[in-house]
Amino acid sequence: MTSITGTGYSSGLILKQRELGIKGNSLFQYNGLRTIENMKMPVGFISWKPKAVKCGRIRAMASAPKREKDPKKRIVVTGMGLVSVFGSDIDNFYNSLLEGQSGITLIDRFDASNYSVRFAGQIRDFSSVDYIDGKNDRRLDDCWRYCLVAGKKALDDANLGQEVLEAMDKTRIGVLVGTGMGGLTAFSSGVESLVQKGYKKISPFFIPYSITNMGSALLAIGTGLMGPNYSISTACATANYCFYAAANHIRRGEADIMVAGGTEAAIVPTGVGGFIACRALSQRNDEPHKASRPWDKNRDGFVMGEGSGVLVMESLEHALKRGANIIAEYLGGAVTCDAHHMTDPRSDGLGVSSCITKSLEDSGISPEEVNYINAHATSTLAGDLAEVNAIKKVFKDTSEIKMNGTKSMIGHGLGAAGGLEAIATIKAITTGWLHPTINQDDLEPQVTIDTVPNVKKQHEVNVGISNSFGFGGHNSVVVFAPYNP
Repeated sequence: MTSITGTGYSSGLILKQRELGIKGNSLFQYNGLRTIENMKMPVGFISWKPKAVKCGRIRAMASAPKREKDPKKRIVVTGMGLVSVFGSDIDNFYNSLLEGQSGITLIDRFDASNYSVRFAGQIRDFSSVDYIDGKNDRRLDDCWRYCLVAGKKALDDANLGQEVLEAMDKTRIGVLVGTGMGGLTAFSSGVESLVQKGYKKISPFFIPYSITNMGSALLAIGTGLMGPNYSISTACATANYCFYAAANHIRRGEADIMVAGGTEAAIVPTGVGGFIACRALSQRNDEPHKASRPWDKNRDGFVMGEGSGVLVMESLEHALKRGANIIAEYLGGAVTCDAHHMTDPRSDGLGVSSCITKSLEDSGISPEEVNYINAHATSTLAGDLAEVNAIKKVFKDTSEIKMNGTKSMIGHGLGAAGGLEAIATIKAITTGWLHPTINQDDLEPQVTIDTVPNVKKQHEVNVGISNSFGFGGHNSVVVFAPYNP
């Protein structure tokens, strides 16, 4: 998720040195919506004020970077799977985005009538038939149900069904699917049982189905994949972190294939209530479908979403040997940290700009080659402009760049956001069509990049990047392109 506080990036400071400090002892100083006065830290919270930090310049990239040529180290995407507010079919998902449909509706999973925010990108009519057996399906937290279905669909899409996998070296195939929140329903139910009935009534699945590594573990257990297996949890930057780490496992020769992405199911009382308490959410209860509106002057916070997005990432050498269908190429990525504040972005934008720059370096790409950006763009006052200003620092000429916001239609999938948006980015590459950013009625004047407002556009993507940022100052960027032998 993007930061919900702060005043945004200063457009003239990114390449200058300056000293930064954390002012005051409040958790939020300004949330982009309203001033929060005297919000004290809870007793026991460790207050730490770092010494002033000097910010260096972003190292300039070489004028002619070289792309990876070694087929053992080139990474291609051979399968995609998802669970979304538009269903679990990739084409239906992207066609819905192209049509500018909004998947944001009133919450009916629980009684939210007394909540100040009563809408979200809630998944309905989800089916796990043929992917999870009935007994386990009834026990599992939705976070893991979404992960299993998206992961197995991605494997099927890559022609890696169970019969095919049985003939392969499964110690060379890993799983890296992360989540920001974990099994929130399982955790909430366990705490409720403890408080109301005592510890003896806690389910034995309370801990296993709450912890964040269980998506990767269950997917491996169900498929027999024995390669690298763990989870990353970096809030809403999670899925991109997983793609980046998965690719590096392949590049280092530790795996031939990695199943990677993100999953989340936080549209439950605890999740919605918690984000309301953060004052992070839009409150357009009368017009839910118009609530998520990146870069619009009247945006008032993000909209919660959920789901899962998973890619099968594979070395080019291995993909060619088995005759895999290559969908697109993963060129590289990067991760950085603002090292500044739990929710407030750096005023100089160095964390985001350096992350984009490092991702291009890792990819062997010059800024001039990028002509599409799937932006983080969550509809917060500070975050949307912060991202745009950071982008302008890296890409001096943005006249050829198109930039859109997937969250305008599906909401913010938190730990799953990067997974779903990577799929949208790859579909833009393979179809030549960019989905619109809906609800753009009054664009911020600072946004001079084409945001594909309200109507889809045809656009041949040369190189596309997908941005994801999270609480804690976690920044992540991944780079995709058409596969060219």
